[in-house]
Amino acid sequence: MKAYTIDLTKEYSFLQGGNLQCILGDCPWDGERPDWNRPAVIVVPGGGYGMVSKREGEPIAHAFLAKGFQTFILWYSVAPDAVYPEQLLQLSVAVDYVKKNAKEMNVNPDEVFVVGFSAGGHLTGNLAVEHQNVSAKVGVELDCKPTAVGLAYPVISNINGHQGSYENLLLGYTEEAQEELMKTLSLNEAVSENTPPAFIWATAQDNVVPADNSLRYAMALAKYGIQYELHIYPFGIHGASTGSDEINVDVPEDQKIKGWINDCAKFFRIYTVEKA
Repeated sequence: MKAYTIDLTKEYSFLQGGNLQCILGDCPWDGERPDWNRPAVIVVPGGGYGMVSKREGEPIAHAFLAKGFQTFILWYSVAPDAVYPEQLLQLSVAVDYVKKNAKEMNVNPDEVFVVGFSAGGHLTGNLAVEHQNVSAKVGVELDCKPTAVGLAYPVISNINGHQGSYENLLLGYTEEAQEELMKTLSLNEAVSENTPPAFIWATAQDNVVPADNSLRYAMALAKYGIQYELHIYPFGIHGASTGSDEINVDVPEDQKIKGWINDCAKFFRIYTVEKA
């Protein structure tokens, strides 16, 4: 296994911050296998755009690594040091970096997935609906469209969403500017035919980011005929991460929530040529 961290500001001078932690598997075959490539998963932890949660970083990356994905964690900048669109740019270049350096990391550049949690789910969804506009924002051509995304208890809409995330993301913007940006940042309103497929999950018990957010996004994808898989588990509090006892103090008795990583990996495999 290889583990190292890329300072994205050294690769993309227009960024204010951002580190990409790489956790990569080595080819398991004896002898040379130059054709050995894997799909990639970039993990985007949550934290309300005010911090970045460790519990939604490495535990998730290691779980997907065990399922045959090369894995990455984006440690992005947050308020008050960074506001929209800085986080979107950092995730965009993370995808672009993995694609452009795919060969040396044994990654198939056509199979780069992103999984985000809570506000990280919003950031992931933001890339899903805005990837086609990012290059124009920075004046640099970026290949940043994910193959598909995973959204875990995501912030989607300012209606019944997590207001603190939006407040941090738009800190310093005028009320008029915030209103205009909400046309894109309420992600269900910004879905288009260019939006990639999504695996979405939440819990009915979540009173921080209600499952209504996930339902809104799924309905928006359905409107455009975009493939998606949606799970609303009956039990589980916000921030469940892997759903395991190691990460949670309150694991649901029915244990259903623990199956999401396996289900998400299977969904991603719809879009891969590599065998699991």
